[in-house]
Amino acid sequence: ISLTIISFIFAIKQIANAIAGTYGIYFRAGTSYSLLPSSYNLMKSFQASIFNALYCFRVLSIGHSFIISTRHPTFVTTVARQFFSLQHHRTSISLQSTLTGDLFFQSSRSISIRVEHKINISRERKSSIETLANMLSYDVLSEQNANTTNAIIKHFSASEDFLTLSKAEGALILQRDEEDASKLQKGIDIAKGKGVIDPNFVPEEYITVDVLGKTPDQVADEILKRVRGESGSGAVVVLCGLSGTGKGTTVAKLQEKLQKEDGKQVVCWSNGNIFRSVTLLAATWCEQNGCDRFDAVKALTKENLASFMSMLEFEKFNGKFDTKISGLGIDALVSEVQNTDLKVPKVAKNIPTVAEVTQGEVILFAADAIKKMGDDGIFVLLEGREQTVNYVRTPLRFTLTMSDMSLIGKRRAAQRLAAAALADVDEGASGGEIVAALDCQLEKMVKEASS
Repeated sequence: ISLTIISFIFAIKQIANAIAGTYGIYFRAGTSYSLLPSSYNLMKSFQASIFNALYCFRVLSIGHSFIISTRHPTFVTTVARQFFSLQHHRTSISLQSTLTGDLFFQSSRSISIRVEHKINISRERKSSIETLANMLSYDVLSEQNANTTNAIIKHFSASEDFLTLSKAEGALILQRDEEDASKLQKGIDIAKGKGVIDPNFVPEEYITVDVLGKTPDQVADEILKRVRGESGSGAVVVLCGLSGTGKGTTVAKLQEKLQKEDGKQVVCWSNGNIFRSVTLLAATWCEQNGCDRFDAVKALTKENLASFMSMLEFEKFNGKFDTKISGLGIDALVSEVQNTDLKVPKVAKNIPTVAEVTQGEVILFAADAIKKMGDDGIFVLLEGREQTVNYVRTPLRFTLTMSDMSLIGKRRAAQRLAAAALADVDEGASGGEIVAALDCQLEKMVKEASS
């Protein structure tokens, strides 16, 4: 029975597609369609079948309505939400919980859909909807990149729930950025007070790149046009911007293009391992000086910090640039201990405390290391906050901006939905299953954001 019903569903779809492709579809008011799965285990595939079978039957004009009767209201709510999200129109859908009178189907879930008004699906409109459904294929979802987020943003462009989630995500991003900037500035002020960095230092001017409406490739090409015109065999490229503007994606694209198109040796620099190295030395000092636990007051004096920084050396070791830690009984290359000694609890839990008072020292160490690599013919890509990367000398400084700030929240919301939906569907899931998963996750995230 199950196979017969599913075959019938796909037959409806094929006939409807054939008619729509030639003439457009016209149905009389009061037309009804009934679909019956014979097993609860088939609900997931049945959901996709309904989506596909009704693909050409949905209302495309404002004011039309569906009456949907079912013994499984939660399931039908998902189907109804699919209609809403794909139509992008205000269509009235009423849900009715009913019981079938046929005892043979007492253990199954049934759905009856009655179209209340005439449906007219033009060939052009059908093509537009099909294009949107194809954008949300499993392959696109599994990419988890800009293509995925753009498809989801377009899919939910008329969704009030998605707009609500986007605003919440955007507000959180701005709040975190402001908090991070405040903490970094505090560290910079400490360094200036100690005389570690010049309080009157002025960095080179930043070049603004508006990423709105541009693909990662287009953003990278815009930056590379300037880089290729001003750089020699090596260079230092600094990239800043608010969270959500695509700094990480842009750095990855720049690295890919410089390596493949220009044949350059490229290094992506991060200050993280330098902070970890200083923290390891400070924690070791505490152990060797009789401290029961990490004692920031005793360990992080001006004299000790100067000593710790002198134990770090950035040069070529074994033919490649690396940072060497030499002191307090430690003799190691950072590349060899970055996933072991630099990740132990005594380091991880004390990094924030150490970072606050060593911003200046680490900034100067990084600036010197980056200059050495640039002078050696290496392209160094440095991503970070302006407060820290300001002290790296280079004319190739870029700030990514978003002229429509609402898109930052939409991107982050789409990223969260994409990751959650991918974990919720099986490999090779159909468009209907993906839409259902996205809708379910959106509803869940909106509730979380409002609680």
